Order: sequence, then structure tokens, then C-alpha cells
Amino acid sequence: MREEFLYYTWENRLTDKDLKTTEGEAVEVVATGYRNTDSGPDFLEAKIQIGDKLWAGHVEIHVKTSDWNRHGHQNDKAYKNVILHVVYENDAKVNDIPTLELKGHFDERLFAQYQKLIASKTWIPCEKSISKVPVFTRLSWLDRMAVERLESKSGAVTKILEANQFDWEDALYKLLMRYFGLKVNNEAFEYLANILPFKTLLKHADNLLQVEAMLMGCAGFLEDEFTEDYPLLLKREYSVMKAKFNLLTMPAERWKFMRMRPSNFPTIRLAQMAQLIHKNGPLFSKIKAAKDSAEAKALFDVAASEYWETHWRFETRLPNPPAPLKRGNHGSRKTAKHLGDATADILIINAVTPLLFCYGKLHKDESVCETALQFLEDTEAEDNAIIRHYASCGITAENAMQTQALLHLYSYFCKRKRCLDCRIGNVLLK
Repeated sequence: MREEFLYYTWENRLTDKDLKTTEGEAVEVVATGYRNTDSGPDFLEAKIQIGDKLWAGHVEIHVKTSDWNRHGHQNDKAYKNVILHVVYENDAKVNDIPTLELKGHFDERLFAQYQKLIASKTWIPCEKSISKVPVFTRLSWLDRMAVERLESKSGAVTKILEANQFDWEDALYKLLMRYFGLKVNNEAFEYLANILPFKTLLKHADNLLQVEAMLMGCAGFLEDEFTEDYPLLLKREYSVMKAKFNLLTMPAERWKFMRMRPSNFPTIRLAQMAQLIHKNGPLFSKIKAAKDSAEAKALFDVAASEYWETHWRFETRLPNPPAPLKRGNHGSRKTAKHLGDATADILIINAVTPLLFCYGKLHKDESVCETALQFLEDTEAEDNAIIRHYASCGITAENAMQTQALLHLYSYFCKRKRCLDCRIGNVLLK
């Protein structure tokens, strides 16, 4: 027997109605209480009728009665308000708290089914049966997972806000910088965001050259000797900005260029960030004011400065730079210097929506939280190994809200075999 299965049995009232304590007193579960996932008793604020008395307090659940002492509860004041000790097997008398033995009082075939599910060696326990779960059940559970995903990300956002005195613009800047770096350079981008405050960049947002000079200079990319005009100009501007704001310069060696496309090089990404700041200034306020996700995404429609049409690093030219557009051609060709749709989607999914959701939560504005979810729903589905694996099981995501939901489902439920806490798992068990 497993404790988590007993939690499930208790919470879902799957026991017989005719229950008695080990002392023979009738037990009626008026309220099971709510599950406590922190330290302390397993279910809080329960109401239990024992004999002719109605008790209000906490419920502790174990496989065996002797587990009470084995877990050290006898010396823990957090357990002094336990009104009922629920066990699968009563193997010892350990205290005067009424004890309820569940053995023989629920359908044990359910436990056998649960054991079979979690013993599965497949990618996820329900891999062969998840597609049989009704579509409505799956979709409603994914909606729940999407909200939990944003709530989980809000925790990391809150830490940033607590450190910067709840400066929302600075928080968005730091989040964007992290995800501009992708996995390869995210730590370097985060470090740069910490040594170069957004407020400093904002003071010169109307001057693209100065913004790019500060980003490139603090990143350590302007320490070399140059022969080309553009890097020389940036270097001169940076020397002025460095003296004015007492800026720090990080070692350029922290940046990685190997095994990545030139469009993802940190030099290109920083040039795009400079344009983003130059174009929008205080970006978060504009995102909040956007009437829909398309308007919000349009804020990220930027391209690096002209120098980066032909270079991927300072004084290192692209082997085959794109030909200029012919006169009269007003097409929308996007080059490596342009912030692509896929990158904009990454930023909206991982930076914009968590911050927007957190803002709604902290300001108790449900409409802002709904906007964050809508942004996800309007964004294209992500493509990665986990999403593809769910698709092979018959669960295809239609948008980023569902891919984020599936990532949360996998990390917090499937991977940990928390089938009893999962609505999909519950349906399969029944």
C-alpha cells in the first residue's frame, strides 16, 4: 500500500459508509479537509463525527499506525490538533487519538489498477491509454495545467520584483534578456542585465547608437582594436557612457558562439535588443495597453542596425550577405538581423505572459490574468521532444497555451507518476 493512494481514497470518499474507529465508535466524515502539501498533517480543517461528538481539526494518514512514531509526530506540536489517525493497517497503539483502519473498507481492485498504471515502463504511465480519455476532460485539465504553469513561473518573476522594488519595466527587461540568450547564453545575458540597469538604457532610449554602445560595451564586445567605422563609433560612445554611468564591463569570454546559427549569435541578439528598447522605451506599459496579442507581438517587430546585415561579429563578415532589395520591391523579406516570429513567440511565452499574469495576480485584476492566457492561446504551438511525444500518444497541442500545459503536466505529474492527482489519471483509474 502507498500513502498517496490512501490520500486519494480519503479525498474522493471512496471508502464504505459504515466506518468505525479501532475502539468501535461510529465514524462519519462530514468534511475530509483540504490536502496539505507542506509540513504538518495531511488534511487540514476536517470535520469528523465520532460517536456522538463532532470534531473539527486535522487528519493524518499513514499506511501503518506505527508510522506515527516512525515519522516523529509524537514530538511535533504541529500534530497536536489531529482529530483522526487514518491508516490502512492498525498494527500498534501509539497514542489516544481515534484511529480509523481502512483495510477492507474500499475496493482494493482500484489499488491494483493504480499499481499497474505506475509500474508501466512506458514514457508516461498512461501512454497507451491517454487518448481514450474524453476530449472535454483532457482539454479542461490542460486549461488547469496552463494556469498552474503561469502560477509556477510567477514565483520566479516575484523574486525579480522583490529584488528591484517592483519595477515592472526592469523585470521585463531582465526576463527578455534571459530568453534572448536561449539556453546557450542565458546566464551571460542575465549577468549583463544585472550590471546594466534598464533605467540607464531608458535614459538614452531615443539614441539607438548609445543604447547599442552600452549593451555591446558592457558585454565586453568593444574591448578589441577595430578598423571599421561602426565598431569604432560604438567604442567611442561607450567610453562616454561608461564614464557617465560608471558602467561595468564583463569578460567577452563568457559568451558562446559555437554550434549556433549566426542569427542567434549574442552580438545579433544584443543589436536587436537595442532596437527593441529604442523603438518602445518602457515596453511593459505598452504591452499592458495592447488591445490584443497581435498588437503586443507587433512591438517585437524589430531588426538589428544596418551593420548587422553584413556582419555576425564585429569585423567578421557574413560569408554570403543577403542582396539588397531591388528598387520598387516592398516585400517583407526578413534577414538574419530581423527578430523572427519564432523568437518573438519565445519571448511572449516565457517573458511577457508570466510577467503579465504575475501583474494581474498581485493587483488582483483577473482580466490581466485572462489576457496573459489569451496571449498564449493566440501564439503558435511550440515544437520540442516532449510535445512531439505527446502527439505520438494522440495528444496534439493546437497553441502555446496547450504546449505550456503539456510541459507542466509532464514535469509535475507524468514524470513524477502523480496519476492520483491528475484528472486524466483519475478517469483511467475509474
